[in-house]
Amino acid sequence: MTTTPQPTLIMGILNLTPDSFSDGGRHSSPEAALAQAERMRAEGADLIDIGGESTRPGAEPVAPEEEQRRILPVLEELFVHRRIPVSVDTRHAATARAALQLAGERAPELIINDISGLLTDEQMPQVVAEAGCPIIITHNRGDSQTMQSQTDYSDVVGEAIDELLQIRQWYLQAGVAPEKIILDPGIGFAKTHEQNWEIIRHLDRFTQLEHAGIRHRMLFGASRKGFLNTLLTDAEGNPRPAEQRDTATAVLSGIAASHGAWAVRVHAVRPNADAVAVTQAIRAGF
Repeated sequence: MTTTPQPTLIMGILNLTPDSFSDGGRHSSPEAALAQAERMRAEGADLIDIGGESTRPGAEPVAPEEEQRRILPVLEELFVHRRIPVSVDTRHAATARAALQLAGERAPELIINDISGLLTDEQMPQVVAEAGCPIIITHNRGDSQTMQSQTDYSDVVGEAIDELLQIRQWYLQAGVAPEKIILDPGIGFAKTHEQNWEIIRHLDRFTQLEHAGIRHRMLFGASRKGFLNTLLTDAEGNPRPAEQRDTATAVLSGIAASHGAWAVRVHAVRPNADAVAVTQAIRAGF
């Protein structure tokens, strides 16, 4: 009997920050953020990833209090009132706790998306365990100020997997169930451009990771990231702006879906949803 592959979900990125590399400030007001969330849902987003702190290399850190000021009103409207599936992009346990408290009895449905990697807040595993919610853990070294100086690998794929499993162990020890742990190979975090491509060439090694017979889901996030400019330039040879990397992003989303990614995290929903739909039709044999 042929098993129909699980569909790859589309995670729409909603930046509530003034300094995102792609759309900084465009959706920083609650009204603009909610309108953008509805546009992404109409274009095919299955869930919305909201974040109040830019995680691009070189970004200035944001205090948890300011991060919460930015995201909690939008979270309340989207998740609590409109009941739209949401993930909260935060590296702060205090912000995760505040978001989960706001979610109330639906806290187990709220996803925490933490890109901290090896610098994971020591309180985050316990916060997640107590809430019983899913957690996305990302391979990363360093913070936004230091990550790109920590790209010394002898085997980037193998070491990224080993370090991801080290982070996973912190959550398992805190009591988080393995089926709640979603892995992200961390495209763009503590990796050179070529190392990002090497990770992408071996996505199958990430989608095969499991614990106690339970295979972890994988999130893939390469949307508009700078490594794409190793290929994409204008007529004068200059790197293209972020908004002109969506076609390449959609191709990568299709590739991730072909490897069985649980979700792809993207800025432009429609082209990526189309790419994933085509890939899934091929995988399922129509």
